[in-house]
Amino acid sequence: MKVTSFLRFAGFGIKTILFRKKDPILGTVIVTDRCNLKCKHCSVNNITAVMHPYSQIQGEMKQLYDMGVRILFFCGGETFLWKDGDKSIRDLVREAKQMGFLIVNVVTNGTFPIDLPEADLILLSLDGDRERHNAVRGDTFDTIMENIRNATSDNICFYMAINQINKDAIAEVCRLARDTANVRAVSFNFHTPYPDTRELALSKEEKRECCEVIKKMMKEKVPVFNLKSAFPYLIENSFPTPCHQCVVIENGKVSVCGRCIDVPGLCEECGYFFVAEYTLLFRGNPKVIFEMLRTYLKYV
Repeated sequence: MKVTSFLRFAGFGIKTILFRKKDPILGTVIVTDRCNLKCKHCSVNNITAVMHPYSQIQGEMKQLYDMGVRILFFCGGETFLWKDGDKSIRDLVREAKQMGFLIVNVVTNGTFPIDLPEADLILLSLDGDRERHNAVRGDTFDTIMENIRNATSDNICFYMAINQINKDAIAEVCRLARDTANVRAVSFNFHTPYPDTRELALSKEEKRECCEVIKKMMKEKVPVFNLKSAFPYLIENSFPTPCHQCVVIENGKVSVCGRCIDVPGLCEECGYFFVAEYTLLFRGNPKVIFEMLRTYLKYV
């Protein structure tokens, strides 16, 4: 991370903590909900299958920038499917950089060739070893690993949603992140139980066991892009929600924190590690502040 970016984020954090501000710093643009996969844990794919036009996404990016957002994510659906004429996801990343966003990340399922060196991080969904990943996402594991080997930059971060199918594959994914070229780190979430995927949710005890495995991997020097100081709050779902410093825009609609905010009761069962980390950070939790500084300076 550039020194100027670090100072900008530090200043934002100090003002937010001292004055209890609710201004956003992290924003997500949903470029499409079209996806080439039908993952067992996903409730937000192919609802409309619309590719939002470049001019609209450009306007949404400007809207987020004017709100104060400086960390931008592009999400889907599958982001690498997005096209508008000769425009691709790479053009959106370049546009975001030119607009002034300090960190620009892309979330992908990894089934398309990865040529996106302009992104700060490519969060690539890998949901277990070959057997368990394929049980969640279909027969895609080998394709993804081949695309990673052929990627044009080392800006990939594995992004694993832990559920009942893959909860015993955490260590395998951690070691893959450590041992695979072009992969910088691994980041975890717990499954957030939308009504149609509730059977995949973890119990409190299962979450505790998963966190113990992640902590063990951290001790083995595996590059984990999460904060263990937030684990107790994730296990108990005791972190404050929603996270006002994060917003999502989809087809002109702005939601605080995420799309799941519209589902009654789902915030109370949130499994997103970054939501816990950010809410605790901006409430001034000293352990989270220290650990986030160390982690973000290492991996972003």
